[in-house]
Amino acid sequence: MRPMLASPATAIPHGEGWVHEVKWDGMRVLADIRDGRLTLTSRTGNDVTASYPELAPLADAYDDMLLDGEVVALDGGRPSFGALAERMHVRDRRKAERLASVRPATLMVFDLLRLYGSDLTSQPLSARRELLERLDLKGRHWQVPPVYDDGEELFSATLEQGLEGVVSKRLSAPYLPGRRSTDWLKSPHKLTVSAVVGGWRPEVGTTDRLGAVLLGVPSPQGWRYAGRMGSGIAGKAQRQLAELLLPLGRGTSPFVTEVPRIDADGAFWVEPRLVVEARTLEVTKDGRLRQPAYLGVRTDLTPQDLLGEVGPVEGGADDE
Repeated sequence: MRPMLASPATAIPHGEGWVHEVKWDGMRVLADIRDGRLTLTSRTGNDVTASYPELAPLADAYDDMLLDGEVVALDGGRPSFGALAERMHVRDRRKAERLASVRPATLMVFDLLRLYGSDLTSQPLSARRELLERLDLKGRHWQVPPVYDDGEELFSATLEQGLEGVVSKRLSAPYLPGRRSTDWLKSPHKLTVSAVVGGWRPEVGTTDRLGAVLLGVPSPQGWRYAGRMGSGIAGKAQRQLAELLLPLGRGTSPFVTEVPRIDADGAFWVEPRLVVEARTLEVTKDGRLRQPAYLGVRTDLTPQDLLGEVGPVEGGADDE
C-alpha cells in the first residue's frame, strides 16, 4: 500500500467538515504491525525499518494494526528535515542504533488504516480518527498529535512556532491509497523544495571535487532548470553527493530549459534520478530558486513522485 497524498491548498478551508493538523518536516511512513513485528515502509515502498530501531517497541502496542504517520527528528525542540536526513539512508543496524541514541526519531501518527484484520480505508476520516484516539498510543518515540477545528488559527500558531505548516482534511473522506486528493490540502510556511540533481560543478580551483549541484523541478514538458546550489554542500554532504552522482553521468543536459552559461560551463551532467531537499529564500517568477541551501538527500522520494505533482510529462525520468 502507498500513502494517500495531499494537494496544494489555495486557501485553508473553513467549516465543520474539516479538521486541521500540523504539517511535520519529516519522512512519511506506513507502520505495519503484525504478530509482534513492526515494518516501516516509505512513501516509495521501501522498507526503512532498520533505520529507526527506537520505534521497534511500537510492535508491542497491538497485535495487528496499520498506521500512517511521519517520522521526525527534533533540532532545538522543532522538527528538522536536516536533522533527519543523516538517518534516512542508514541500513546498518549498529550505526542506526548509535544515531538513535544521540538523535532519536519520533513517529507522529495521524491515521489508522487497519485494526485486527479490518480494513478501515473505506471509512470516513472522522471514524478512523475517533478509533485512533481511543487506542491511546503514547510512547517515548511515538504519539498521536491533536487535530484542530480552526485552520487559520493553527496556521498562524505554526508560523510563530517555526513549524512547517498545516494539513487540512475533510472529515467525510475515505483513505485513498497512493492517490493525491483534494480531500487533503497542504499549506506550508517554509520555502522548502524537493528537486532533482541534473548536474554538478567542481569546487573552485579543482576539476573533480564537487562544489555545487544544478537543480531541476518538474514541469509539464520535463525537468525545468531551477538554479545552482552550493550552500550547505561540504564535508560529509559533499562526499555523499559525489558518490551518488558519479555513476549517473551523461553527456548532455537533462533540462528542457536553457542553463545559463555561467552555470553550464564546466558542468558535469547526470541522469535526473537523485532527489534532494533545499531551503530557498523564494521561488522567482521564472521558477528559479533564490539562494537555495542544501538540506539532504530525499531517499524517501523518487523523481517520478515529483513528476506526479504536475501530471504526465514528455521525456521525464524513468520510474525507479
